This record gives sequence, C-alpha cells and structure tokens, in this order.
Amino acid sequence: MCKRSRKNKWIALMPAYQPSQVLPGLLKEVREHGFQAVVVNDGSTAESEEVFRQAAEYAIVLRHATNMGKGCAIRTGLSYIQEHFAPDCIVVTMDADGQHSVADAEKICMAARKNSGHLVLGSRRLDANAPLRSRFGNTVTRFVFRLSTGKSVYDTQTGLRAFHADLIPMLLAVGGERYEYEMNVLLMCARKNIPITEVEIETIYLDGNASSHFDTIKDSWRIYKEILKFSASSFASFLIDYGMYSILSAATAGVGSSGLLLSNIGARLVSAGVNYTLNRNVVFHSDADAARSILQYAALALAILAGNTVVLSLLVNYIGVNRYLAKLCTEILFFAVSWLVQKHFIFRKA
Repeated sequence: MCKRSRKNKWIALMPAYQPSQVLPGLLKEVREHGFQAVVVNDGSTAESEEVFRQAAEYAIVLRHATNMGKGCAIRTGLSYIQEHFAPDCIVVTMDADGQHSVADAEKICMAARKNSGHLVLGSRRLDANAPLRSRFGNTVTRFVFRLSTGKSVYDTQTGLRAFHADLIPMLLAVGGERYEYEMNVLLMCARKNIPITEVEIETIYLDGNASSHFDTIKDSWRIYKEILKFSASSFASFLIDYGMYSILSAATAGVGSSGLLLSNIGARLVSAGVNYTLNRNVVFHSDADAARSILQYAALALAILAGNTVVLSLLVNYIGVNRYLAKLCTEILFFAVSWLVQKHFIFRKA
C-alpha cells in the first residue's frame, strides 16, 4: 500500500536493545511500505553502534543512556510521537528482531483505522512448532488475564499492537518498566473498557526466538507476581482453614450436620483474619481506609462463607461426596470470586 493512499500517517515504533543486522533491512522495508519508523535504542552497548547508524538512514532513532526496559522504551517512543506527529496518526509497535512481518503490521493498522478507539493485537496461533517457553508463557498469561478481568484474549504476549493516537495518553500512564508493561496495558484496557481486537498474524520465530531478551525467571516474576502472591496468600489461608476444619470436624463428628456447619464456620473465621492481613499488606499493598476495607472484606467473607457452606452441604449431604474432598472442591470454586472482588473493589488502587 502506498503512503499517499492513506488518510492518516502510520508510525512503526520499535524498542531495540542489542539489535542484530536484521534491523536496518527491516526498517528499509517498513519505509518502503509507507511507514514512518521510530526506533528507541534502549541503552545498547557500543557493539550495536553500527547497526543504529544504519538504522538512522531509514528511521528516527531515539536513545536511552542506560537499559531501562521495553516498557520505558515504548513510553519514550510514544511521547515523541505525541509531540511530533499529527493527532490522527496510527501507531504500531513492532519487535526489532524481525519476528513481525511488515505485511502483518499493515494488516493490524488497517484494523485500527477501521476500529477507532480499539487496541488491535496481532494474534499468533502458537502450535507445536513454537518454542515451549512461548507456548507455556502465553497459556499462563491467558489464564491470568481471564481470571483477573473476566475478558478473553488469546495472545496476551504479542508485541505487534496497533492503535489510534487517541490512546497514547492512556498508554503513557500505564506502569511497568520492562515486559510487564505489555500485560499492564491489557489490564488497563480491560479496566477502562477499551475494546481489544485480535487479528490473526503469521507466527515467526527466528532461531527458536534466540534473539529475545526476555528473562524467563525475572520477567515472568514481574508479570505474574501479583496473582502468584495472591495464590500463595490464599494457599496459606487454605492450609490454616483446612487444618482447623479437620480438627473441629473430628471433634464434632458425633454431632451430625450441625457439627459440619460449626467446623466450617470456625475454621473460616480464623483463616479469614490471616488472609485479610496478608492481602492488604503483602499482595495488594493497599492504602485503602482500614475500617472500610475490613467491612468490605467481612462482607465478602460472609458471602463466600454462605456460598461455601451451601455448596459444601450440598456436596456432602445430598450428593454424598466425601467431606474432605468436598471441602477441596468448594475452595477451588470460590478462589476466583475472592480474587476478582479483592482486586477490583476492596483493595483497588486509584
């Protein structure tokens, strides 16, 4: 597609750290397809100077003095675009290592032009040929995102994203210095009800994705830490709850169905106090008013207790499920409910 046939400018934004010789050729192709390219050198070493010198022939090259992370590099590029380009431009973020084709960049830019106000994702269908860490990571983040927001996105980790410049102020406000930034963008869109549109693209992995600077341990922790901390807090509380339930259940075994009720309520009162303290201070680092959050948490705990007790009683007394297995099933069922309410209402951040 030639540049003059477009109604608005298309900008290709590429954060780059220690790029290979692929970058200048990619930028040349991008320019030939009518894009204006903006590259952010994210603190690369002197070994990459020649690559960026060649890149400057085809793109605007911005520079970080030190490596600040992909999220910071994207925000630097967005700030420049907001200041120097027309407010009706379309922006597409691309990886600098050739993992995204220019044809796919065009495809999602056209979708962004037709769907003003949408965040358009270039969605890969990861099959058995994709690197294991990519398939595993995408599966986990897909689950985390669905659990956190109630919304379904197939490829949460794609770096090929297009949007109208109207979204730039929101994207600049999203936190996260490194790879967690891209997940935070999706969470912000879900929170603000900004539509997320997925367009299927080609899946390209060069040398098993060896050029990626994603640190499997450190960057995975940045992405998943909140849900993992919540899971750990819930698991610790569950152990306390289950232990108390087992002790009380054994003590009231001869009482009948009322013993089951007393055991469940007693165990939940103890574990709820532990869970509130952990979630407020460790998981969500909430500065919400303590009195208000305690009342809200108590209301949630009572609602979950009621639901938990009803389901537990149904499983044990009417379906005949073993009381210990029934307890496990009900805890799993109410885990997601507890996460969503605490995350978005009780301990929400401004």
